[in-house]
Amino acid sequence: MAAVQLAHDMNVLARFLGRCDVPTLTRDALQGRYGFAQADVMALFGGSILAGGNVLAAAMRADVAKAYVIVGGAGHTTQTFRERVRGLCPDLDFEDDACEADVFAAYLRTRHGLEADLLERRSTNCGNNIGYLRELLDERGVPCRSLILSQDATMQLRMEAIARHDWPDVLPVSYATYATRVVARGTDRMSEAADPLACLDFEEEPLGMWGLRRYLTLLMGELPRLTDDEGGYGPRGRDFLVHVDVPTEVQEAFRRLREEFPDCVRVANPKFA
Repeated sequence: MAAVQLAHDMNVLARFLGRCDVPTLTRDALQGRYGFAQADVMALFGGSILAGGNVLAAAMRADVAKAYVIVGGAGHTTQTFRERVRGLCPDLDFEDDACEADVFAAYLRTRHGLEADLLERRSTNCGNNIGYLRELLDERGVPCRSLILSQDATMQLRMEAIARHDWPDVLPVSYATYATRVVARGTDRMSEAADPLACLDFEEEPLGMWGLRRYLTLLMGELPRLTDDEGGYGPRGRDFLVHVDVPTEVQEAFRRLREEFPDCVRVANPKFA
Protein backbone atom coordinates (compact mmCIF):
# COMPACT_ATOMS: atom_id res chain seq x y z
CA MET A 1 0.00 0.00 0.00
CA ALA A 2 1.32 3.45 -0.90
CA ALA A 3 1.49 6.13 1.77
CA VAL A 4 -1.01 8.28 -0.14
CA GLN A 5 -3.49 5.39 -0.18
CA LEU A 6 -3.01 4.79 3.54
CA ALA A 7 -3.64 8.48 4.29
CA HIS A 8 -6.67 8.50 1.99
CA ASP A 9 -8.23 5.46 3.64
CA MET A 10 -7.71 6.81 7.15
CA ASN A 11 -9.30 10.10 6.11
CA VAL A 12 -12.30 8.30 4.60
CA LEU A 13 -12.95 6.61 7.94
CA ALA A 14 -12.36 9.84 9.84
CA ARG A 15 -14.87 11.82 7.75
CA PHE A 16 -17.49 9.11 8.20
CA LEU A 17 -17.02 8.75 11.96
CA GLY A 18 -16.41 12.38 12.96
CA ARG A 19 -19.93 13.65 12.47
CA CYS A 20 -20.78 17.37 12.81
CA ASP A 21 -24.39 18.36 12.23
CA VAL A 22 -23.65 22.09 12.15
CA PRO A 23 -20.61 23.81 10.60
CA THR A 24 -19.96 25.82 13.78
CA LEU A 25 -21.32 25.43 17.28
CA THR A 26 -23.17 28.76 17.48
CA ARG A 27 -26.69 29.94 18.20
CA ASP A 28 -27.09 31.07 14.58
CA ALA A 29 -26.04 27.66 13.26
CA LEU A 30 -28.47 25.87 15.58
CA GLN A 31 -31.28 28.26 14.66
CA GLY A 32 -30.68 27.74 10.96
CA ARG A 33 -30.59 23.94 11.17
CA TYR A 34 -33.08 23.16 13.95
CA GLY A 35 -35.18 26.24 14.56
CA PHE A 36 -33.82 26.84 18.09
CA ALA A 37 -30.82 28.84 19.25
CA GLN A 38 -30.17 26.83 22.41
CA ALA A 39 -30.19 23.10 23.06
CA ASP A 40 -31.41 21.94 26.44
CA VAL A 41 -28.10 20.25 27.27
CA MET A 42 -24.59 19.99 25.88
CA ALA A 43 -22.50 17.01 26.93
CA LEU A 44 -18.76 16.68 26.44
CA PHE A 45 -17.76 13.03 26.63
CA GLY A 46 -14.50 12.08 28.27
CA GLY A 47 -13.31 9.76 25.53
CA SER A 48 -12.21 12.86 23.65
CA ILE A 49 -8.73 14.29 23.34
CA LEU A 50 -8.01 17.46 25.32
CA ALA A 51 -9.16 19.68 22.43
CA GLY A 52 -12.68 18.83 23.58
CA GLY A 53 -12.19 21.15 26.54
CA ASN A 54 -11.71 24.08 24.19
CA VAL A 55 -14.81 23.08 22.21
CA LEU A 56 -16.85 23.05 25.41
CA ALA A 57 -15.46 26.40 26.54
CA ALA A 58 -16.27 28.02 23.19
CA ALA A 59 -19.78 26.55 23.30
CA MET A 60 -20.36 27.87 26.82
CA ARG A 61 -19.26 31.35 25.78
CA ALA A 62 -21.52 31.13 22.70
CA ASP A 63 -24.44 30.18 25.00
CA VAL A 64 -25.58 27.26 22.83
CA ALA A 65 -27.14 25.22 25.66
CA LYS A 66 -29.07 25.74 28.87
CA ALA A 67 -26.94 23.26 30.82
CA TYR A 68 -23.44 21.85 30.32
CA VAL A 69 -22.30 18.41 31.48
CA ILE A 70 -18.94 16.64 31.31
CA VAL A 71 -19.44 12.88 31.11
CA GLY A 72 -16.73 10.34 31.84
CA GLY A 73 -15.53 7.87 34.44
CA ALA A 74 -12.64 5.59 33.45
CA GLY A 75 -12.54 3.64 30.19
CA HIS A 76 -10.13 2.14 27.71
CA THR A 77 -8.56 5.51 26.74
CA THR A 78 -8.44 7.06 30.22
CA GLN A 79 -4.87 6.26 31.29
CA THR A 80 -3.49 7.40 27.94
CA PHE A 81 -5.56 10.57 28.31
CA ARG A 82 -4.30 11.30 31.83
CA GLU A 83 -0.68 10.84 30.78
CA ARG A 84 -1.14 13.06 27.73
CA VAL A 85 -2.76 15.82 29.80
CA ARG A 86 0.00 15.65 32.42
CA GLY A 87 2.55 16.18 29.67
CA LEU A 88 0.69 19.06 28.04
CA CYS A 89 -0.61 20.79 31.17
CA PRO A 90 1.58 19.97 34.17
CA ASP A 91 -0.06 22.77 36.17
CA LEU A 92 -3.51 21.16 36.17
CA ASP A 93 -4.67 19.93 39.57
CA PHE A 94 -6.17 16.44 39.41
CA GLU A 95 -5.53 13.10 41.11
CA ASP A 96 -3.50 10.37 39.41
CA ASP A 97 -6.59 8.17 39.27
CA ALA A 98 -8.96 11.00 38.32
CA CYS A 99 -11.90 10.17 36.10
CA GLU A 100 -12.16 11.83 32.71
CA ALA A 101 -14.84 14.27 33.86
CA ASP A 102 -12.58 15.60 36.62
CA VAL A 103 -9.60 15.98 34.27
CA PHE A 104 -11.67 17.99 31.81
CA ALA A 105 -13.18 20.02 34.64
CA ALA A 106 -9.67 20.91 35.85
CA TYR A 107 -8.70 21.97 32.34
CA LEU A 108 -11.86 24.03 31.86
CA ARG A 109 -11.34 25.75 35.21
CA THR A 110 -7.62 26.43 34.83
CA ARG A 111 -7.45 27.40 31.17
CA HIS A 112 -10.84 29.06 30.71
CA GLY A 113 -12.12 30.05 34.15
CA LEU A 114 -15.34 28.10 33.52
CA GLU A 115 -17.27 25.41 35.39
CA ALA A 116 -19.62 22.83 33.90
CA ASP A 117 -23.03 22.57 35.56
CA LEU A 118 -22.72 18.82 36.21
CA LEU A 119 -20.09 16.07 36.15
CA GLU A 120 -20.95 12.43 35.47
CA ARG A 121 -18.21 10.18 36.87
CA ARG A 122 -19.51 6.58 36.66
CA SER A 123 -19.54 5.73 32.96
CA THR A 124 -16.90 3.55 31.33
CA ASN A 125 -17.91 3.33 27.66
CA CYS A 126 -20.06 4.97 24.96
CA GLY A 127 -23.08 2.88 25.93
CA ASN A 128 -23.29 3.72 29.59
CA ASN A 129 -22.15 7.30 28.91
CA ILE A 130 -25.68 7.90 27.65
CA GLY A 131 -27.40 5.86 30.36
CA TYR A 132 -25.63 7.55 33.25
CA LEU A 133 -26.03 10.98 31.68
CA ARG A 134 -29.76 10.41 31.44
CA GLU A 135 -29.93 9.25 35.07
CA LEU A 136 -27.98 12.28 36.24
CA LEU A 137 -30.22 14.73 34.39
CA ASP A 138 -33.33 13.00 35.74
CA GLU A 139 -31.96 13.10 39.29
CA ARG A 140 -31.20 16.82 39.04
CA GLY A 141 -34.47 17.65 37.30
CA VAL A 142 -32.79 18.96 34.16
CA PRO A 143 -35.15 18.74 31.15
CA CYS A 144 -33.60 17.37 27.97
CA ARG A 145 -35.40 17.29 24.65
CA SER A 146 -32.38 18.39 22.63
CA LEU A 147 -28.81 17.31 23.34
CA ILE A 148 -25.52 18.44 21.80
CA LEU A 149 -23.19 15.43 21.84
CA SER A 150 -19.48 16.25 21.66
CA GLN A 151 -17.18 13.22 21.60
CA ASP A 152 -13.81 12.25 20.18
CA ALA A 153 -14.11 12.32 16.39
CA THR A 154 -13.37 8.60 16.14
CA MET A 155 -16.37 7.75 18.34
CA GLN A 156 -18.82 10.55 17.47
CA LEU A 157 -21.01 8.60 15.06
CA ARG A 158 -21.35 5.67 17.46
CA MET A 159 -22.23 8.01 20.32
CA GLU A 160 -25.06 9.51 18.28
CA ALA A 161 -26.32 6.07 17.20
CA ILE A 162 -26.42 4.95 20.85
CA ALA A 163 -28.27 8.11 21.86
CA ARG A 164 -30.87 7.54 19.14
CA HIS A 165 -31.31 3.95 20.33
CA ASP A 166 -31.44 4.58 24.09
CA TRP A 167 -33.07 8.01 24.17
CA PRO A 168 -35.38 8.17 21.14
CA ASP A 169 -37.43 11.13 22.38
CA VAL A 170 -34.35 13.40 22.50
CA LEU A 171 -33.00 15.19 19.43
CA PRO A 172 -29.22 14.60 19.21
CA VAL A 173 -26.98 17.23 17.67
CA SER A 174 -23.55 15.83 16.83
CA TYR A 175 -20.46 17.99 17.04
CA ALA A 176 -17.18 16.07 17.08
CA THR A 177 -14.44 17.68 19.15
CA TYR A 178 -12.01 17.92 16.24
CA ALA A 179 -11.54 17.28 12.53
CA THR A 180 -8.11 16.57 11.12
CA ARG A 181 -6.56 14.97 8.05
CA VAL A 182 -3.63 12.63 7.69
CA VAL A 183 -1.18 13.46 4.90
CA ALA A 184 1.56 11.39 3.27
CA ARG A 185 5.16 12.50 3.32
CA GLY A 186 5.86 10.63 0.07
CA THR A 187 4.17 8.57 -2.62
CA ASP A 188 6.49 5.54 -2.80
CA ARG A 189 5.32 2.16 -1.65
CA MET A 190 6.03 1.74 2.03
CA SER A 191 8.75 -0.65 3.08
CA GLU A 192 7.43 -3.79 4.71
CA ALA A 193 10.29 -3.62 7.21
CA ALA A 194 9.58 -0.07 8.36
CA ASP A 195 6.64 1.29 10.30
CA PRO A 196 4.23 2.33 7.52
CA LEU A 197 2.78 5.05 9.73
CA ALA A 198 6.17 6.77 9.79
CA CYS A 199 5.33 7.99 6.28
CA LEU A 200 2.35 9.99 7.59
CA ASP A 201 1.72 13.22 9.49
CA PHE A 202 -1.32 15.12 10.69
CA GLU A 203 -2.08 18.11 8.50
CA GLU A 204 -3.07 20.00 11.63
CA GLU A 205 -2.66 18.40 15.05
CA PRO A 206 -5.41 19.19 17.58
CA LEU A 207 -4.48 19.66 21.22
CA GLY A 208 -3.71 16.31 22.84
CA MET A 209 -4.07 14.36 19.60
CA TRP A 210 -3.53 10.61 19.69
CA GLY A 211 -0.39 9.17 18.18
CA LEU A 212 -0.91 7.89 14.64
CA ARG A 213 -1.06 4.21 15.57
CA ARG A 214 -3.50 4.84 18.41
CA TYR A 215 -5.59 7.01 16.08
CA LEU A 216 -5.62 4.28 13.45
CA THR A 217 -6.65 1.71 16.05
CA LEU A 218 -9.53 3.89 17.23
CA LEU A 219 -10.71 4.48 13.66
CA MET A 220 -10.55 0.82 12.71
CA GLY A 221 -12.19 -0.32 15.93
CA GLU A 222 -15.38 1.53 15.07
CA LEU A 223 -16.30 -0.18 11.80
CA PRO A 224 -16.99 -3.67 13.22
CA ARG A 225 -19.07 -2.07 15.97
CA LEU A 226 -21.12 0.07 13.58
CA THR A 227 -21.68 -2.66 10.98
CA ASP A 228 -25.19 -4.04 11.46
CA ASP A 229 -24.51 -7.77 11.48
CA GLU A 230 -24.33 -10.50 14.10
CA GLY A 231 -20.90 -9.33 15.24
CA GLY A 232 -21.77 -5.64 15.44
CA TYR A 233 -23.58 -3.40 17.89
CA GLY A 234 -26.63 -2.72 15.69
CA PRO A 235 -30.13 -4.29 15.80
CA ARG A 236 -28.92 -7.49 14.09
CA GLY A 237 -26.12 -7.92 16.62
CA ARG A 238 -25.90 -6.77 20.23
CA ASP A 239 -28.62 -4.11 19.75
CA PHE A 240 -26.72 -1.30 21.44
CA LEU A 241 -27.40 1.27 18.72
CA VAL A 242 -29.67 2.11 15.81
CA HIS A 243 -28.92 0.82 12.33
CA VAL A 244 -26.07 2.71 10.66
CA ASP A 245 -25.56 2.65 6.89
CA VAL A 246 -21.88 2.19 6.11
CA PRO A 247 -21.12 3.49 2.59
CA THR A 248 -19.24 1.26 0.16
CA GLU A 249 -16.33 3.72 0.06
CA VAL A 250 -15.93 3.36 3.83
CA GLN A 251 -16.19 -0.44 3.72
CA GLU A 252 -13.50 -0.61 1.03
CA ALA A 253 -11.18 1.74 2.91
CA PHE A 254 -11.60 -0.37 6.05
CA ARG A 255 -10.93 -3.59 4.10
CA ARG A 256 -7.63 -2.23 2.76
CA LEU A 257 -6.56 -0.98 6.18
CA ARG A 258 -7.45 -4.29 7.82
CA GLU A 259 -5.31 -6.16 5.29
CA GLU A 260 -2.37 -3.87 6.01
CA PHE A 261 -2.89 -3.56 9.80
CA PRO A 262 -4.77 -6.64 11.06
CA ASP A 263 -3.55 -5.98 14.62
CA CYS A 264 -5.21 -2.54 14.71
CA VAL A 265 -8.82 -3.74 14.81
CA ARG A 266 -9.55 -2.97 18.44
CA VAL A 267 -11.41 -5.64 20.40
CA ALA A 268 -13.71 -4.44 23.18
CA ASN A 269 -12.12 -4.64 26.63
CA PRO A 270 -14.52 -6.59 28.91
CA LYS A 271 -13.40 -4.40 31.84
CA PHE A 272 -15.07 -1.42 30.17
CA ALA A 273 -18.01 -3.20 28.49
